Amino acid sequence: MNVPNSAFKAIADPARREILRLLRGGEMTAGDLAQHFDMSKPTMSHHFAVLAEADLITRRRDGQTIWYGLNTTVLQDVLAWVMDLAGADNQGRTK
Repeated sequence: MNVPNSAFKAIADPARREILRLLRGGEMTAGDLAQHFDMSKPTMSHHFAVLAEADLITRRRDGQTIWYGLNTTVLQDVLAWVMDLAGADNQGRTK
């Protein structure tokens, strides 16, 4: 399995991991996500761009609002790669 380096770059940052965690509950707007962080709009936009470039999140525009969601397919690929690296079987048990 070949996981792109952009995915590792994206999940290396704690703020981006927190964005992914927040999106586990479903789609959220950029504003809703930003309320959970003490950072500027440009910094939040940068985090969204890195996650989108790694294809870990989806984004859709509804008028002036941008909605973000998890791209679970790519996230599952990353997790499967990590589990394989750790030597775990399909049930998460270490071999």
